Amino acid sequence: MASPTVVTEEITFDDLALAKPIMQAVLDVGYEQPTPIQAASIPPLLAGEDLLGVAQTGTGKTAAFALPLLSRLDLTVNAPQILVLAPTRELAIQVAEAFKSYAHHMKNFRVLPIYGGQEMSGQLRQLKRGVHVVVGTPGRVMDHLRRGTLQLDQLKSLVLDEADEMLRMGFIDDVEWILQHIPAEHQTALFSATMPGPIKKVASKYLNKPREIRIASATQTAEHTHQSYLVVNGFERKLDAITRILEAHDFDAMIIFVRTKTSTVELAEKLEARGYSAAPLNGDMSQVLRERTISRLKKQQLDIVVATDVAARGIDVKRISHVLNFDIPHDSEAYIHRIGRTGRAGREGRAILFVAPRERRLLETIARATRQPIAMMKLPSGKEVSGKRIDQFKQHLTETLAQQDLKFYADLLLEYNSEAEQPIENIAAALAYLLQRERPLQVKDAPPSSDRQSKHTNRDNRENREKDNRHKPRVSRKGRDSSTRGSNTRDGNMQEYRIDVGRNDAIGPGDIVGAIANEANIDSCHIGHIRLHDNYSTVALSAQISADSLQKLRALRIRNRPVLLRPNDKKTKKL
Repeated sequence: MASPTVVTEEITFDDLALAKPIMQAVLDVGYEQPTPIQAASIPPLLAGEDLLGVAQTGTGKTAAFALPLLSRLDLTVNAPQILVLAPTRELAIQVAEAFKSYAHHMKNFRVLPIYGGQEMSGQLRQLKRGVHVVVGTPGRVMDHLRRGTLQLDQLKSLVLDEADEMLRMGFIDDVEWILQHIPAEHQTALFSATMPGPIKKVASKYLNKPREIRIASATQTAEHTHQSYLVVNGFERKLDAITRILEAHDFDAMIIFVRTKTSTVELAEKLEARGYSAAPLNGDMSQVLRERTISRLKKQQLDIVVATDVAARGIDVKRISHVLNFDIPHDSEAYIHRIGRTGRAGREGRAILFVAPRERRLLETIARATRQPIAMMKLPSGKEVSGKRIDQFKQHLTETLAQQDLKFYADLLLEYNSEAEQPIENIAAALAYLLQRERPLQVKDAPPSSDRQSKHTNRDNRENREKDNRHKPRVSRKGRDSSTRGSNTRDGNMQEYRIDVGRNDAIGPGDIVGAIANEANIDSCHIGHIRLHDNYSTVALSAQISADSLQKLRALRIRNRPVLLRPNDKKTKKL
């Protein structure tokens, strides 16, 4: 293998010679500058070289391979030219969606995610119509190759994404089987967060003089920064949420990060219209204007700056107490740099992240990279916001009574009181209404987006528990069950099944769980106790699993071996 590539100079996407439609998509999604893995990977992949990339999840790997491979795509060839192997259905869907986004300006482009648990008939129809990119889990890709329904004679590029995760889940033998059954002439890119022995072996065997790229991932965050996130989607709902946060939380100065230059101007104008001292900061502004904006922030002439990642570089303002990620960054590195703007000089800082429901996987990636908890926050209620406004209103009254000569106004109100025959308290109430008409003291409770907050909270917590447990059953090597999986089931009714693989086949519980979860799209909460024996194993599955899913599992293969899943006994047991 060649020596690892190290990027020492700062480059832009304009320097990378991507195809014009791809560059337009890059601008559309708001990318300003390539991440280190993108800057290092795009040139060799554009040149058709094999590549071995070692970088943590969340560093921008998907764009690192998707952008250059799409630039080399021939849309006149109506056959799969790019195949991406991913360890899980969630990642396969995410990568397929990224390809679709980056190919937005490529007419008639088609990408297909294929994974277990999805109806085979729909995949067959789309493959028959023709697709340019296939993103799939190893098991389902193998199924199509065996059936002859996935033809790869026009394959140009193969990507192994999160190779170490595929190894951990027991799919590495399946990956090798696929590599042995596709055309020899193709470009291969392998990405992995770590480089264990079996991955090195695959790389040495199947990659042709690859360019090796190693990217060190930033994992340190400010020690004094409290991190939290809020599930909210869409510009207007985010605007409502940020308004409540600004009102309910005391802050000194704040940087709000957005993805695009246009959004900096739009959001800053909206906040100014709501009474906040806000200004945009983006790359289209002159250096003089940017410096003036930062100077105003330092001098307390400005409280909020709405910025893009590139424009915010170098900002060191001690009074920044809050960083709010209005748009989630594309990678964890950017997030770490963003929140590093607060919590400086030993002061307490706060970082808030807005997350759309579809972005929860990226949230998990960011949490792993920061090595610090990111807690679910609750959107300030109408009562909290009302309380803040009432306190401020009373404070203004107190200050005005103490500092102003009000005799003229007092006489005027007494005169009106006499003419209108209205109680003085009604007149005062009318004046308070007029004063606060644009900023009512009574605020309705949470907007529609946060009505769903508790649902998102419950779902997030449940999914986090499931993912924590998915590949970690504790199994006795003597066949005695010591797994705690049964406690995760929803109703406790489990049926034990037997499979024809065991310890002698070098099978682990992670192999079993991963295969079942991917092949039939079964949540880990439906997978119970696992017992390993020498020549066979048993696994408990929830009685709630559908007959269709069980039918899929009867054809289950682990490490390319049929396991012949069948009931171990006829008795349903309460675990």
